[in-house]
Amino acid sequence: MRSENMPFVGGPLDGRVLPVLVGMTGQPPKTYEIPVPNDDGRPPTLHVYRRVPARVSRLGLPSGWKYEYVPEEQREVQGRRKWPWTK
Repeated sequence: MRSENMPFVGGPLDGRVLPVLVGMTGQPPKTYEIPVPNDDGRPPTLHVYRRVPARVSRLGLPSGWKYEYVPEEQREVQGRRKWPWTK
């Protein structure tokens, strides 16, 4: 499997560059979840990052990717489907 170094923006991994496995098409996963274990026996804390374009060319095509932190309040809205006929 091939990996690429991806920058992380926001959250606990802000400013770090980590290797991320890419798929058969060369695209990294849309979301990257990092479980962090707790010392007091509770379930691990889950940090979620979403893939966004790092740079956009003049034609609107992305050239490279980065991961942005998704706060816990926005996680539920992200996974829901948005149908055009529901408001």
